[in-house]
Amino acid sequence: MMKLYGAARSSASFRVRIALNLKGLPFEYAPVALMKGEQFAEGFKAINPAELVPVLEHDGRHLTQSLAIIEYLDETFPAPPLLPHAPQERAYVRAMALSIACEIHPLNNLRLLRYLKHDLALSEEQKDGWYQHWVEQGLAQLDAQLVAAGRCGRFVLGDHVTLADVLIVPQIFNARRFDCRLEHVPTVMRIFDGCMALPSFEAARPENQPDFA
Repeated sequence: MMKLYGAARSSASFRVRIALNLKGLPFEYAPVALMKGEQFAEGFKAINPAELVPVLEHDGRHLTQSLAIIEYLDETFPAPPLLPHAPQERAYVRAMALSIACEIHPLNNLRLLRYLKHDLALSEEQKDGWYQHWVEQGLAQLDAQLVAAGRCGRFVLGDHVTLADVLIVPQIFNARRFDCRLEHVPTVMRIFDGCMALPSFEAARPENQPDFA
């Protein structure tokens, strides 16, 4: 059985939980308490020197980085596919996923927010304002890309769940947690609602994990 080292509220861990559920893959869940600094413990650093979750243990190997893990799962367990076969469609799905993973998420992850508050001495209000600004802007740009591409159906690419949908859902959960505006991204929210109607997404949500607090 696979073992997933993760955290309930971690967007990257959330992504991998969704992918595992969509593919019907059983896994052991090993919570890492990020707020308590368990990611810095020597035992976890031996698993991932980058001190980040998620980590997926499979066949004696430790895999890191959520997108790399999900693509590994897609290549190893191809049904149902999370990346389309056609090269242009695959590039489109990857581009939408990377818009979140590379453009939005790095500006609002735990390490950065801690740095803003503790090292730069920003107030809680200033820190939250930083988060809201970049998330709201990033989601607006994503929404515009989706509309311009004209490929959406119920999900990012027609009516089939792909890697891009897997990334959208955790980002919206985090946006809601920090009271971000979302009425300006109707296409993104329509896709989010479609995803959350599926059991695989619902089961992966933070509140349904044993370490949620």
